[in-house]
Amino acid sequence: MIKLQNLLAHRSQFPALANKQYFNYGGQGPMAQATLDRIQSTYQHIQSIGPFSGAANQWVSGIREELRDRMAQELQVPRTTITLTENVTVGCNIPLWGMDWQAGDHILLSDCEHPGVIAAVQEIQRRFGVEISICPLMATLNQGDPVAMLAAMLQPQTKLVVLSHILWNTGQVLPLQAIVALCHAHQVRVLVDAAQSVGVLPLNLTELDVDFYAFTGHKWWCGPEGVGGLYISPEAQAAIHPTYIGWRGIQYSSSGQPGGWKTGGDRHEVATSAYPLYAGLIEAMDVQSSFASREARYERLLALSQQLWRQLSAIESVDCLRQTPPESGLVSFQLASGKHSELVAALEQQSIQVRLIVDPNCIRACVHYLTLESEIEGLVETIDRILSD
Repeated sequence: MIKLQNLLAHRSQFPALANKQYFNYGGQGPMAQATLDRIQSTYQHIQSIGPFSGAANQWVSGIREELRDRMAQELQVPRTTITLTENVTVGCNIPLWGMDWQAGDHILLSDCEHPGVIAAVQEIQRRFGVEISICPLMATLNQGDPVAMLAAMLQPQTKLVVLSHILWNTGQVLPLQAIVALCHAHQVRVLVDAAQSVGVLPLNLTELDVDFYAFTGHKWWCGPEGVGGLYISPEAQAAIHPTYIGWRGIQYSSSGQPGGWKTGGDRHEVATSAYPLYAGLIEAMDVQSSFASREARYERLLALSQQLWRQLSAIESVDCLRQTPPESGLVSFQLASGKHSELVAALEQQSIQVRLIVDPNCIRACVHYLTLESEIEGLVETIDRILSD
């Protein structure tokens, strides 16, 4: 049980939460002051020792491996399976472009994927002559079986299934372990967009047996933008090859020439990154883990999400997309009037921040373990008042 006084003390570390009611964690999480300080002090440290000195290069190597270790611990996987990236989209592009596509291969994509992933799959279709099918998983939000629907759409030539663990527009949590088992039984690999699941769900990717799991640090982990990761299972490592290539991913001969790929996830890393941001993400993860366990944070997030869903459902002119209590921090809802953009703008004028979603046309409010019960009540009361005017 998380005590309110402890939560308030913890929240006081986040400057962005001091002057607004924030419900956009699924877009970008606010950073703690300690995270901001760590980034700044790290930049200063590197400048003080010389940005390309031997000491700085040794520090860079160390911070890369420290972040890789932390990500692996959070996801309960071997450290060699983690590739450091900039964001989810880069993480998805690595296996998408790394597979050996042949004309006639088939990609099965859910109808709830992010435009960046959709565009990459469409370009693969254009270049290599692969076939694409769209599985209507949005229809399973309140009824139907997503596993059965995917099973019905697998083809003999299906090579890859692309979907999200938590659907970014509706908040539905897919039964990923069952989906992966289905796909593997048909020799199909699975690429997961984990933008909305890492930092929310307590995860064990080894048990889930997923092939590729792309995530970011700037959403639910409340870290800096520009740092993310990709998990590649040991069994799937040989299924993809590097597309973007640089010094971080290659081994060297005794003469200093490229001598093949590194053997772990770092084979897909390219070149120089903003390494102080790595230190910032480590700090952000430390801030969260020092407050409560992953399980306790998820339990609180779930209770808050269900509170918001219940209170929104009580407003006559509001319809929550989900007809049963949510299982993630995303609560999407529609207005009888359809004036979603107007409500989002009106809320922001009162320092309440939510997001407009285009497909389906709705408003998305995100709750975090950092959210206060009073903020949820304030959001619902304000919505009710605006709609009643």
